[in-house]
Amino acid sequence: MPPPSPTASDPPRFTSVDDVLARLDAVGYLASDAVATTTFLADRLGKPLLVEGPAGVGKTELAKAVAAATGAPLVRLQCYEGVDEARALYEWNHAKQLLRITAGQSGGRHDDWDEVRDDIFTDEFLLARPLLTAVRSPEPVVLLVDELDKADVEIEGLLLEILGDFQVTVPEMGTIEATHRPFVVLTSNSTRELSEALRRRCLFLHIDYPDAELEERIVRLRAPGLDGALAESVVRLVRRLRDLKLRKSPSVAETIDWANTLIALGADTGDLSAAVVRDNLGVLLKHRDDIDRAVTALDLDRD
Repeated sequence: MPPPSPTASDPPRFTSVDDVLARLDAVGYLASDAVATTTFLADRLGKPLLVEGPAGVGKTELAKAVAAATGAPLVRLQCYEGVDEARALYEWNHAKQLLRITAGQSGGRHDDWDEVRDDIFTDEFLLARPLLTAVRSPEPVVLLVDELDKADVEIEGLLLEILGDFQVTVPEMGTIEATHRPFVVLTSNSTRELSEALRRRCLFLHIDYPDAELEERIVRLRAPGLDGALAESVVRLVRRLRDLKLRKSPSVAETIDWANTLIALGADTGDLSAAVVRDNLGVLLKHRDDIDRAVTALDLDRD
């Protein structure tokens, strides 16, 4: 059964694909047509957006940009190995509950368990974590579930109710339904395969390294002090590195870091010598064998 449409009180965040492009651009995120189209459809259809791709290509930044472009708060669940329901959804404030029970016993307030339960399993003692926070929010939010592939598969099961019906069941309190449908972005670096049940509930978007033209525009935006010709040279060099068989290819984020490195060094087009490139490869490449391979492939060991 398809998920319900956004509530009448929640109008679409974007009016068209061009609106997505323009508003993301205004907050510093240069989206491709594919990214803008899928973002528009996720909003219009009320579906979560599953974004996969190499590290550093803008998956997390997309969620941040949507939040900034729509003026919505960003609620983030950072996934990691061992993250559990208590860290992702909610937990009870056991220390505070114990104090209430103790106070009730000393004051003669509690005669049986039913009375105790009704007293301590209330909103006062519920500690909302990111998923419940997003569902209970009194205003529309952007929910970012970041690097889901790093979490155990059990977390995916926890997400199914939220992604399918935008509700959370707290056994002691019942079902809490979202007043406003969050715009949900889940990211994955594909270190493990996500379940078909989760994928079925989402629109899918793969973000790869941008083409040369878009990456140059990104560099010019994020490193505005860089000479135009040098920006072109930076992108060309990074793309050559990505063609090598490296343990980790440089991401867009590292392209920007390298552009800002050259600005800090006061480099211009004429200064982009083999020595300058070789001495600063550590900004782009993060493994010694990758650096050695690049030095050899690009013939950077000359003086």
